[in-house]
Amino acid sequence: MASYHIRKYREPDHEQIVGLYSKSILEHAPTTFHHLLKLPRTLVLLLGGPLSVLLLSGSWPLTVLAFLLLLTALKYFAKKPWSQYIVMSLNTDMSDISKYYFSERGSCFWVAESEGQVVGMVGALPVKEPALRRVHLELLHMCVDLGHRGQGIAKALVKTVLQFGQDEGYRAIVLSTTSMQHSALALYQGLGFQKTGELYYSLIWRLAEITFINFIYQFPAAQVSQGPK
Repeated sequence: MASYHIRKYREPDHEQIVGLYSKSILEHAPTTFHHLLKLPRTLVLLLGGPLSVLLLSGSWPLTVLAFLLLLTALKYFAKKPWSQYIVMSLNTDMSDISKYYFSERGSCFWVAESEGQVVGMVGALPVKEPALRRVHLELLHMCVDLGHRGQGIAKALVKTVLQFGQDEGYRAIVLSTTSMQHSALALYQGLGFQKTGELYYSLIWRLAEITFINFIYQFPAAQVSQGPK
């Protein structure tokens, strides 16, 4: 098992960060595909569509083709929201990590490095809501390379954010993750995060029946100041 250490992001890390992030997010596409296959509406479509073709054409080859085309379309649909999420991130805060995460106090971005390679990452920014910006810190983009999981890297990255938030005087850490990310859900709950709600971010997520679950980790009031230093 290779050792690792956590450090702050440096500009030469960006290419590895983008590759790791994109690969990690797209890992959820197969899980989403299997999730979609279990939905009642999907079963109706996969059975009803080809059956309609068979009844109208009487051709088994066309029926099989229709079934395969539907499966292909379903795989595309399972991948689409994750691809859109990557594009959105890479066109916003992930486009210039130094600018978004190091231009002011109270925010930061870390990487986990092993044998000279970036194998994990996590960011932290003040929440966007003006009323909570000085008291709530948002944990963002936490992911670990598939080949380096099971070593405690994800937990160490989250704890790094927790320590940073406490040191900077925030009252709470908040985050959002999807219902598809089962290991992440278990990790956050195991570290003491409490669920505060869930919602669909867009129509495509609603159609896939994938919710974004919000969590909060609150620091004891006596251990924090009134806002970031």
